[in-house]
Amino acid sequence: MIEFKNVTKLYPNGKKAVDDISLSFDKGEFIVFIGTSGSGKTTSMRMINRMLEPTSGQILINGKDIQEQNAVELRRKIGYVIQQIGLMPHMTILQNIVLVPKLLGWSEDKQKEIAKELIARVDLPVDFLDRYPSELSGGQQQRIGVIRALAADQDIILMDEPFGALDPITRDALQELLKHLQQELGKTVVFVTHDMDEALKLADRIVIMAEGKVVQFDTPDNILKNPANEFVESFIGEERLTQAQTNLKTVDQIMLRKPVTMSPDQSLGEAIKVMRSRRVDNLFITDENDKLLGLLAVEGIEKNRRRNVTIGDIMEEVMFVREGALVRDALQRILILGYKNIPVVDHNDHLMGLITRASIVDMVYDSIWQDTDFGEIDDVIESTSVAEIEMAPEKELIE
Repeated sequence: MIEFKNVTKLYPNGKKAVDDISLSFDKGEFIVFIGTSGSGKTTSMRMINRMLEPTSGQILINGKDIQEQNAVELRRKIGYVIQQIGLMPHMTILQNIVLVPKLLGWSEDKQKEIAKELIARVDLPVDFLDRYPSELSGGQQQRIGVIRALAADQDIILMDEPFGALDPITRDALQELLKHLQQELGKTVVFVTHDMDEALKLADRIVIMAEGKVVQFDTPDNILKNPANEFVESFIGEERLTQAQTNLKTVDQIMLRKPVTMSPDQSLGEAIKVMRSRRVDNLFITDENDKLLGLLAVEGIEKNRRRNVTIGDIMEEVMFVREGALVRDALQRILILGYKNIPVVDHNDHLMGLITRASIVDMVYDSIWQDTDFGEIDDVIESTSVAEIEMAPEKELIE
């Protein structure tokens, strides 16, 4: 769908920002450009919508040379999201979502239709469309920012480090949301980042660049298994390469079945009884079809125990991974973001199971340490960051 043919970009000062690159992206792929500062990753992406013009070579979209197309018309067909996808504070949520469709001349009915469809996809109520950004939480505003990028229904979306300035938890949630919507809607996304963990999590294929050249272009798995050279090895990092064998398993293979759940209409008293009997400090909230709705933590009960509220009134948003995701995605949340456990959902958000610290440690034992001489186990633990995980009894987390 997108093809670079021997593309070079020279700046007036003689700097060669992009040096004779040839790449081909398929429709519906999530492509991530990554590299050191000045590697040419952002320049390459910006040439796709002619914000920058190549000095030589061709860029084709659906077999047509973009140089032969009107630049304005081309850009109207390609979404573009810059860093910090903030909302316009003086506009309603509806006006923010349909900003680009309005510029494209869509009818008001069509604008409202797409806004309602998209806000439902991120599990926010339709009446939020009449609110202003200041009336939404920070996480809700960021979700609106993501769906705004999809509102014009363009087949190609360019994203220039959109999550770079966010805190780790918000960033993690938006990465998950973006990937899910991209797969569901079949969009082609070209995404620039400097964060290798973000690239590994989001990409179908990764373009690693250095000094204007493509050093390696492959799937995350193949890059981890077979880095092209010492530069790629160094860029990936020794820790990621060491964990690669373990983390290429999927969450389905190690998740625990039947997490403890409750429904949103039950009382806090009922929740306390379940927590006590099951010896857990949080519960997953699901509807009658097992769709994951949120999380109830013991801290939430303590803050609200004197109020006449239901579980649904005080439940919190919950981070999750989808079935088929690699274990490294769950590992990142548990180790880097500090979560105790991560629920696994299917593509309709139905709760499938749970990844715990203990289940990841068990996998490490099975896949890495099964032949270890346990007389030397202290040395192994000392050199393995996963061994620092605090193990919790699995029976406390499942039925």
